[in-house]
Amino acid sequence: MKCKIKKLFKKKAPVAIIRFAGVIADQGNKRSGVSYQKFSKAIDKAFEVKNLKAVALIINSPGGAPAQCSLISAHMRRLAEEKDVPVYAFIEDVAASGGYWLSCIADEIYVQDSSIVGSIGVVSASFGFEDFIKKHGVKRRICTAGKSKSFMDPFLPVQEEDIKRLKSLQSEIHKSFKTWVKSRRGDRLKGTDATLFEGQFWAGHTAFEKGLVDGVEEMHDVLVKKFGENVKQVNCTPSERRFLSLLPFGSKLEMGKANIVLQILEAIDTRGEWEKYGL
Repeated sequence: MKCKIKKLFKKKAPVAIIRFAGVIADQGNKRSGVSYQKFSKAIDKAFEVKNLKAVALIINSPGGAPAQCSLISAHMRRLAEEKDVPVYAFIEDVAASGGYWLSCIADEIYVQDSSIVGSIGVVSASFGFEDFIKKHGVKRRICTAGKSKSFMDPFLPVQEEDIKRLKSLQSEIHKSFKTWVKSRRGDRLKGTDATLFEGQFWAGHTAFEKGLVDGVEEMHDVLVKKFGENVKQVNCTPSERRFLSLLPFGSKLEMGKANIVLQILEAIDTRGEWEKYGL
């Protein structure tokens, strides 16, 4: 009986939980995904939890915008260092590209054996419609002030100088990504740059062998090991904004179809990102 009473009154060990799920982008009116605007207040809230022991990140993202990743990472690392609070990341299905960028916010990263990790690279994809419009007798008319303003125009033949410029931009962003990973993982990384930083991705155990993560364990087990059975998870993930809930009642009915279209377009965009990893 005494043991039960002691356990009942044992001091809790609060751990703030933030879940980053979906494509990373400046979301605007989108209902889902990850952006700095959406998560900045949640990050502040997490580090304001009373008697905070740690912040745990749950990550399930195929990647996205590098600038959004950088903004979120800088914000979280600043608070973690100011408040001297450890950060742990727990990867679910995938933490690839920008998803892995966010994982590296953490002091330690954990995965499932079936998680997909890596894809440390930069990609740009588009379409070329010049043959299509020529076949249908459509002529492209474009006027610019500045010869580079029509950069990678999908309705014109690709220009060699545009390819060079794009590759230069990609190389600069890729360098920032690699520098960030190396600064966070340090000597734990096992492998050459050609192996680790050329866009490849791996399942959980192989990612562990390459030093991209620190273990193959579930969040509950890790937190109990570190903080005891009385660990208390405090959910700080921002709630999803419902587009229709922001409209006056009359507009809800009028805008219903438009909202469905927005959701379909968002779903197609998101599906494409996940399918890169066979998910």
